[in-house]
Amino acid sequence: MSARTSPCDQTTKSGRVKKAYQFLEAAETIRDVADNEVEIGDAFVTLCVQAGIAAADAICCEALGEYSRGQDHNEAVQLVKRVRPGGSELANALSALLGMKTRAEYSGQPVTADQQKRAERNARKLVQAARSRVT
Repeated sequence: MSARTSPCDQTTKSGRVKKAYQFLEAAETIRDVADNEVEIGDAFVTLCVQAGIAAADAICCEALGEYSRGQDHNEAVQLVKRVRPGGSELANALSALLGMKTRAEYSGQPVTADQQKRAERNARKLVQAARSRVT
């Protein structure tokens, strides 16, 4: 079965970049106003994951003219890996974020402080790459 993708137009590309910024900014805002970072960890990581996904979509739109639309997040990672230059590094960042998604969004276990740091670092990497690459 082949990966499910959709072609991109300028509206899709710019919309995904805007959402990436919004999600990352919202994550930072929640963390900055929280009395206890541990209590908002799951929301923070979820927003970082969403920022990374949106940024990866925009990067793929710019570089490949398409973005992943399938339910299998591994397809999105494989698509990002095709981006040049730096696709492997960007794919690793997206994969790390997606690896935290289930725990942050659906599990009864809260994310750890280390996961919060890794989520922010990887989301920033993807959002900064989108900012520098997407026209």
